[in-house]
Amino acid sequence: MAKIGVVYYSRSGNTEKMAKEVFEGVKSEGVEVELRKVEETQPEDLLNWDGIIIGSPCYYGLPAAPIKELFDRSVKYHGSLEGKVGGAFSSSANIGGGNETTILSILQMMLIHGMVVKGTSTGDHYGPVSIGEPGKGVESQCRALGKRIAKLVKRMPLC
Repeated sequence: MAKIGVVYYSRSGNTEKMAKEVFEGVKSEGVEVELRKVEETQPEDLLNWDGIIIGSPCYYGLPAAPIKELFDRSVKYHGSLEGKVGGAFSSSANIGGGNETTILSILQMMLIHGMVVKGTSTGDHYGPVSIGEPGKGVESQCRALGKRIAKLVKRMPLC
């Protein structure tokens, strides 16, 4: 059975709220899903999931250090994540605060691992973003991300 990991870092709680909505989106598609704080996630865990969705607040236009550290430590598995499905989401304090660059940084790390990334032609193209506390629209985009990744994972050959 397909399995997806939703991994996030959150200091204020905003990214955690988004992660819980992504989790619900995946779950609604009947895919097994784990919700993990990045501090509780080891690089080896990435090997156990067919899809990986990462959430981070934006710090200076980039993912939080613990997210980057997880990817840095995953280098020993370079090539082993080939074909897994990835997605990302982000929160920041300001409009133009670097949400999209944070998401793109996460997606770049996934692409370097050989992962498959799916955007959307509607809504938040690269992945959901929140300015401050996520509202109803952001929650909807987060659930849509979870569903989108889950649907693609179900269509892909299991890694």
